[in-house]
Amino acid sequence: MTRIRPGWSVPNLSGRRAVVTGASDGIGRVIAARLAAAGAEVVMPVRNRAKGEAAIARIRREHPAAALTLRDLDLSSLASVAALGATLRAEDRPVHILINNAGVMTPPRRQSTADGFELQFGSNHLGHVALVGHLLPLLRAGRARVTSQLSVSTAGGRINWDDLNWERSYRSLGAYGQSKVALGLFALELDRRSGAGGWGVTSNVAHPGLSPTNLLRTRPEIGRLRDAPQQRGIRALSRRGILVGTPETAALPALMAATDPHAGGGRFYGPSGPGGLGGPPAERRLYRPLRPADDAERIWRVSEDLTHVPFPTLRSGK
Repeated sequence: MTRIRPGWSVPNLSGRRAVVTGASDGIGRVIAARLAAAGAEVVMPVRNRAKGEAAIARIRREHPAAALTLRDLDLSSLASVAALGATLRAEDRPVHILINNAGVMTPPRRQSTADGFELQFGSNHLGHVALVGHLLPLLRAGRARVTSQLSVSTAGGRINWDDLNWERSYRSLGAYGQSKVALGLFALELDRRSGAGGWGVTSNVAHPGLSPTNLLRTRPEIGRLRDAPQQRGIRALSRRGILVGTPETAALPALMAATDPHAGGGRFYGPSGPGGLGGPPAERRLYRPLRPADDAERIWRVSEDLTHVPFPTLRSGK
């Protein structure tokens, strides 16, 4: 396992192109800033252009030479994902780093994506699956590292195989946990298939622990009219440096997974403190729901079918 190295920092990324979803605020903005500060050109696909422009302005105040580009992306729409893929493929430039970081968390009532999927499963998981598929030629050209951001809730999550879209009975946290387990299983299967097919892409997973980000804040657009109850406690602990992290420290596991030369495919990175809630980044043992290889292969097949985005076969790798 990757050891915790005091003073770890992002290596030089000059000449690299990175794509980071969910980079308009919170942990995603910190990830984008750190990658840009290390010399990478960072593509920031965002749903809200105004928030994206504000994030770029903030990053450039801290790093005036940052190379940042906004693109449009709504992960809850497969058409939007396909459009971004077409735009980036038309630019014909290799992608060296992809961080699947964006997410929506626990709408109080069940909501659907533009394609009819439960919002969290459709956005957090299927949207990122489709993005990987549409960008795969560029990822292969860049021999990319793909890092998918999970959550501490992944540890207790499970796939609701009989009702993936939570149409019969909706539990917001259960649906969120499923979306993260599904994304993690897909990411691990991506690494396995890349190795078997010679795609040249490595894929791993990370989680940020707990920190006061916008995931649990007031979000009228998803039906949350006030901060989630646990948000106040997380914010207070973070200010005091107790147990949980800050957005700056919570970004480190994904940054390590995506950029550290010693970080490998099929591995899991997270905070090393008690309960994995905070602390320096390190390689961690895979959460139990992420271990069954049969589940990883099954979610791959289901996701490929639901998104209508085909991946190369293992026979040819082409």
